[in-house]
Amino acid sequence: MPAASATAHLEGGFAHPAPQAATAFRAIMSAMARPGRIEAVSGATPPAPLSPAAGAVLLTLCDADTPVHLAGDADCAPVRDWIRFHLGAPLTGPDRAMFAVGRWDALPLNRFAIGTSEYPDRSATLIVETDRLDAEGATLRGPGIRDTATLSLPETDAFRANRALFPLGLDFVFTCGDRLAALPRTTEVC
Repeated sequence: MPAASATAHLEGGFAHPAPQAATAFRAIMSAMARPGRIEAVSGATPPAPLSPAAGAVLLTLCDADTPVHLAGDADCAPVRDWIRFHLGAPLTGPDRAMFAVGRWDALPLNRFAIGTSEYPDRSATLIVETDRLDAEGATLRGPGIRDTATLSLPETDAFRANRALFPLGLDFVFTCGDRLAALPRTTEVC
């Protein structure tokens, strides 16, 4: 048993990195371009408590130059070891993170970079692990949405406040099992 747990972080990456990362990238970009749209991703099996979708997002978008913050339960030895091995990403606090992953209540929104007027793209993307991801709940409007869309969000006030910061603000990817949806800062939450 100790030998298996000592090498557990070696497991769970993409078996076929190039095509699986390309497929996951398409799904992530489709979700970002069409807020509220739920996409399925596969190929990653990160350690608990990360979902396969969160693992796929990390494997696809993060590397050795991408500071990652682990929040709440996600900040555990198996996840830290998995990220170090598969991504080489430096682990950091929320104020320096380009990406963060965790449950909604563990993510301190006011501590993440929202960009600057000169560089609005220097903001964080939060990967929010959820128990439920459905096309119902909060109404969404804005770029990429034909009239309106709906998405089960953990709350609405924080996303309204985030939208008011535009062109600054945070971008969000919600994950549940093998599914994901996105809420870029351009989206209005009604």
